[in-house]
Amino acid sequence: MKAFIVIATKGRAKETYVLLDYLQRQTASPVHVVVVGSEERDVEGLSEHPSVATGDTSILLARAGLTLQRNAGLEALREHTAGLAAEDWFVTFYDDDFRPADDWLASAAVAMQADRQLVGITGNVLADGVGSEFGVSEADALAYLAGSKPPEPHWSSATSIKPQTGLYGCNMAYRGTVARALRFDENLPMYGWQEDFDYSSRARQFGHLILLPTCKGVHLGVSTGRTSGVRFGYSQIANPIFLLRKGTMSWQSALRLMTRNVLANLVKTLLRVQIKDFPGRLRGNLIASRDLLSGNLHPLRAHDI
Repeated sequence: MKAFIVIATKGRAKETYVLLDYLQRQTASPVHVVVVGSEERDVEGLSEHPSVATGDTSILLARAGLTLQRNAGLEALREHTAGLAAEDWFVTFYDDDFRPADDWLASAAVAMQADRQLVGITGNVLADGVGSEFGVSEADALAYLAGSKPPEPHWSSATSIKPQTGLYGCNMAYRGTVARALRFDENLPMYGWQEDFDYSSRARQFGHLILLPTCKGVHLGVSTGRTSGVRFGYSQIANPIFLLRKGTMSWQSALRLMTRNVLANLVKTLLRVQIKDFPGRLRGNLIASRDLLSGNLHPLRAHDI
């Protein structure tokens, strides 16, 4: 199985450079890596990375937005995968602040080779800084991967393979049969919240998805490059409703997701928790609720608030 990688980045050139270092240490080297930014500062300094000099990594610019940038990466891979059977390669999407274990790609390749009906993999996240104030440091990421720090509790913690209905966007791999046929929904703008669930749901028509514990990594949860609190709060309502109407998310999942986030934003606003912009998120929730009642709700309206 041949491995390819797409990295969409926004405002995190330094973090992306470090990720490219990690990819050079993979025991199963990727055939090609595509880094997609939205402006020059997103990829500043990356041309100096050794993998770019050797031609193993290419850098390009696309319109800003996670789904747009990932789609641009998939299109760029066409020339590198044109002569390959779709069943014999896979593409992995890493967030620019994800730090994979050295055998992440090798583990995914073994699983894909062993099970020809397997079309999607997400890994075991040893620590996830998304919900913390400062995220996970680079030094701590190394410690988690080396085993000198025990893994933190996470929904992806597992000791055996588990079937999945959705994959975690910070580290997910898809067989070429999926990558050739599907693109990310560009109606989910900017940070693209729940774009991973939508893509995964559509990928299941080609086969099954799993959580593979041997694909280990750390998600730093770097805060730079994120969208505004108000816009993200709007997406917390607009995106699940959009996916519900589209048919890639059940009403139970959409309701649970929206309720959980609105309550969390309300409580953390009242408690004045400073980790994230919870007042902004709550305001975005309210604007989206108003748009839902007026019939104007759509993910792309997040651009206008």
